[in-house]
Amino acid sequence: MNTLHVDSINKSYDNNKILSDIFLTCKKGEIVGLIGRNGSGKSTLLKIIFGIEKCEHKFIQIGDKVINNIASRRTLINYLPQENFLPNNIKIKSLINLFQPKENRHELVNNDYIKPLLHKKNQELSGGEKRIVEILLIIHSNAEFILLDEPFNGVSPIVRTYIINYIRKIKSSKGFIITDHDYENVINLADKIMFLKDGVLKEVINQKQLVDSGYLTQNNYDMLIEASS
Repeated sequence: MNTLHVDSINKSYDNNKILSDIFLTCKKGEIVGLIGRNGSGKSTLLKIIFGIEKCEHKFIQIGDKVINNIASRRTLINYLPQENFLPNNIKIKSLINLFQPKENRHELVNNDYIKPLLHKKNQELSGGEKRIVEILLIIHSNAEFILLDEPFNGVSPIVRTYIINYIRKIKSSKGFIITDHDYENVINLADKIMFLKDGVLKEVINQKQLVDSGYLTQNNYDMLIEASS
């Protein structure tokens, strides 16, 4: 079973260290939750792993394959950015044909959320509709590892629950790294939680660490524990 290894990532802006010697692993079948305050570098880290953000140093490997350029991670890693990325003037059915290999299209065009949108152009969709199309396109790709940046942004609670359950359903065949401003969704979904603060990434062994670090108030923590019990 392949594992995504991320090691020694360093990134600075104007002599300000954003990411310092970042180490992270994600196995196929595992959901890694990445949490931290706004501006802590979570999105930057995902972009570096995907290969669209430069940094001073990085080492990324999947199985025995070192990922050192965009071509080398093709079919291995896919990434959902925060911003909408699909072209506006193309119908959803055409976008599925454009972004998906033939063997993956049938399930998407018959998806209960996608089917009513097939003959609409992307620009005709609501923000929530655009987001679920993007999420399902990324998840249904052949990539072994999926990076999701703010996947629940702009979607209704019903769709959010659907996405969470869908990720759980298919996680045996993929590895996921997920970040979202709604930490409860990430914490409840993740098998492993990583906390980014002051450029340093640490695994959360006990959620009480998030109170001690100042990320959660005691009240936030109590509500989180109550919701998960």
